[in-house]
Amino acid sequence: MGVAELPKLSVRLSGGVDPRGSVDLANLAEANGFHSVWFAENAFSRGVLPAASACAAATLRVGIGIGVFNPYNRHPALMAMEIGALDELAQGRARLAIGSGIAAATERLGLSTDRPLAAVRDAITIVRAMLKGEEVNYAGRVFSAHKVKLEYKAPRPDMPLLMAARGEQALALCGRIADGLMISNMCPAEFTQRPAPAEVVQYIPCAVRLDRAEAYGLAKAAIGEMLPSFWALGQRVPSAKAALLKAAGLSEADFAAAVRRLHAGEQAAQALDDRFVQAFAIAGTAEDALAQARRYGEAGASELVLTFAGRRPEADMQYLANAARRSG
Repeated sequence: MGVAELPKLSVRLSGGVDPRGSVDLANLAEANGFHSVWFAENAFSRGVLPAASACAAATLRVGIGIGVFNPYNRHPALMAMEIGALDELAQGRARLAIGSGIAAATERLGLSTDRPLAAVRDAITIVRAMLKGEEVNYAGRVFSAHKVKLEYKAPRPDMPLLMAARGEQALALCGRIADGLMISNMCPAEFTQRPAPAEVVQYIPCAVRLDRAEAYGLAKAAIGEMLPSFWALGQRVPSAKAALLKAAGLSEADFAAAVRRLHAGEQAAQALDDRFVQAFAIAGTAEDALAQARRYGEAGASELVLTFAGRRPEADMQYLANAARRSG
């Protein structure tokens, strides 16, 4: 293992886990020293607020992150109302990231996703002002608020607001208006390695087992579930494709061939070679995983949000946490 500082390690929860199961995992994360649990709200799955609220009430120290809220699905004023109340329940442990991705899902609701950067700028502006207790009179390009003010005092007027960003324009906007950057899955360390704010929270699949080959198999399965949709997005959104192609040792032809094999029904273990795991996951033994986490830390990530692959996240979380404690 290298000598680079280990980023904060957190755990990703999602609508794929019911609220009671989320509480169990949040308690385990807290007991094992993980920094936060983050809730990814995916379209048409469970909304994250019931699980996030239950976890906030059931824990004392672990952070409670929402990443991300999408202004096209939830007006910025409603975001401020909800995140302020969640932070009350969590006693100052809540964090919020805002992003305007997953346009295809939003459009299925009959909503336009034009001007996504303007939408995020409007959202952060409105949420920040409302949390400060200000009366907001703001006419944005996408979202507005007129004579809007929270009817209760938010516990943290200065709550940090992160922005999910990937393209150069979005990253530049993040640097101007947000308190930190959130990076999605399927962005390699080479993407992270850029001038960045002090807080960079990055989602990444994690597969840790004593058997390195078993861990790689789990990681390939996780990547295989995501790669076709991310590659399809890349055909429409140049910045999404550019992020994928930052991966060292993988060419556009490699991605296209892997996606063809996955679409043909081939298992991820055969369709993807180890280069995909090395680019888009943290996998192997716990010691392997910590060394890889340090690589992301060297690239600029201050916090890694791990999605534990496989059907035994509890044991894998414990295994990784024990190794992290031994490493100091």
